[in-house]
Amino acid sequence: MTDINLFGRVIITANVVAQTGLHIGGSSTGLEIGGVDKAVIRNPLTKQPYIPGSSLRGKMRSQTEKRLGKPQNNKIAQVTIHTCKNETDYKKDGGCVVCHVFGVPAEIGYSGPTRLVVRDIGLTRESAQALDDANTELRYAEIKTEVAIDRVTSAATPRSLERVPAGAVFGPAELVFGIYEKADYARLKTVIEALQLVEDDYLGGAGSRGSGKVQFTGIVVSARNREDYSSARSFGTFENVQSLADAFPNLEKWLENNVPVK
Repeated sequence: MTDINLFGRVIITANVVAQTGLHIGGSSTGLEIGGVDKAVIRNPLTKQPYIPGSSLRGKMRSQTEKRLGKPQNNKIAQVTIHTCKNETDYKKDGGCVVCHVFGVPAEIGYSGPTRLVVRDIGLTRESAQALDDANTELRYAEIKTEVAIDRVTSAATPRSLERVPAGAVFGPAELVFGIYEKADYARLKTVIEALQLVEDDYLGGAGSRGSGKVQFTGIVVSARNREDYSSARSFGTFENVQSLADAFPNLEKWLENNVPVK
């Protein structure tokens, strides 16, 4: 059995700003007749919409797979992801960055530590209050009505989509990246690039129809090493993903000194 050594973690926090209405689907169970067809996911205690960490992480993974031209060869429930077929492919050429960063399913016959953890992201207190005061059609949300056209009969079928309005702010998002070997310093760049890919695409549903454009702002990067794990070390604050990407060469060197792999 191969020993797994955690040398430290990089913590990236940020706010997620909805630049267009955001729809991440939840259960429609219990909706009354005449209600929305597609509801957003909500915290069952506060009834506030939130961004599941799995939604952001999944989008980051799928966009990275496409950018790198990885075959999406493993169907899990309703999605298909890339998974290296065996341990040789997993480790080849310095290691598959997708499988190392985002992990492999438990049923695969090989394993390794998943580097990236993404937490659920609630509305900021200020944004929740602003939405509560806005008197929208639904609490913390708006209703967007769309019309589906039957291509054969030309019949129009209206449908309603619940969205968190543009301008809503979720945060802080928290992404935690584990450092297990020297190659992980460079692999962190994949995480930053994945955030840029999400910004240039969309988050949630109905993206091709205008929903789901987001921006990551107020990004803070820090780290903890295993020798003194209770003490967080700050690298810096960045206005946006691009400024963090520009600083990556310095971040990589900083990590080599502050989270050394021995």
